[in-house]
Amino acid sequence: MMKTSSEMPGCARAVPLPEFLTQARKLVDSELDRLLPDESFSPKNIHAAIRWSVFAGGKRFRPALLLAVGETFGAARESLLATACALEMIHTYSLVHDDLPSMDNDDLRRGRPTCHVRFGEATAILAGDALLTLAFKTVAEDGKLSATKRALLISEIAGAAGTPEGMVAGQAYDLEAESRKVAAAELELIHRLKTGALITAAARCGAIIADGSTAALAAVTDYASQLGLLFQITDDLLDVTATAEAIGKTPGKDARSRKATYPALYGIEATHKHLAAAHASACAALDSIDEPTELLRSIADFILERES
Repeated sequence: MMKTSSEMPGCARAVPLPEFLTQARKLVDSELDRLLPDESFSPKNIHAAIRWSVFAGGKRFRPALLLAVGETFGAARESLLATACALEMIHTYSLVHDDLPSMDNDDLRRGRPTCHVRFGEATAILAGDALLTLAFKTVAEDGKLSATKRALLISEIAGAAGTPEGMVAGQAYDLEAESRKVAAAELELIHRLKTGALITAAARCGAIIADGSTAALAAVTDYASQLGLLFQITDDLLDVTATAEAIGKTPGKDARSRKATYPALYGIEATHKHLAAAHASACAALDSIDEPTELLRSIADFILERES
């Protein structure tokens, strides 16, 4: 059952980051449980696969970022929740499809067997398709937002999830870059699209729902673009340095697949310098925002320091 506004946790600007992330995850998980078809509904196998993938223990970073940005600009949390869940559905669909044998061919995700390993490849494809379409249905039917705002959000999310300037384009470039050398500009483009586009969309959607000004939206876009780059460079490093237990997926796959990554192009030491530069740029982008941005800065710190 949805909480009323009086029962909602404190606003973004008043809550330390660890507590905020815990609150956001619980709230998003509860709403996802309400929005997703139950496993008892036919076709049961598809719904079981959806829930297996969504409730595998993800960080809920994208919805948390949307909530943080929206609340920074004064939006009520309940007005942000449906779109936050939609972003998580799209993110999970991308992971399900990214793990497929025809893509990255991985058998471990979020610490347990990937969707196609558990349910079969055809079911995994359909589960991903269902999550993508349900995401847009969720935004389109959000009665807490005006029709105009819902249309803006759908356009924003579709652009970030698709092509030519979204996640699908980034995944295509990533596949094309396997087993060959890439230049610095091409590597950054892959990362900005494959990972960064949806992260940027999450932040922009929060600002859009909150009726942020044109200047605020521009600053949030710059911030989140650097945040997305920071997130993927960290992923590149963790694939080299972390264990499967820590990251919840198979480490070393990037090198074995000869993926285009920052460590492969620059080496570990120089990659850390690129991390620091992206972090500094993300924080600098917040300087022009005339709202308390401590939480957003803490999110950049969190990504820089994450170990999983």
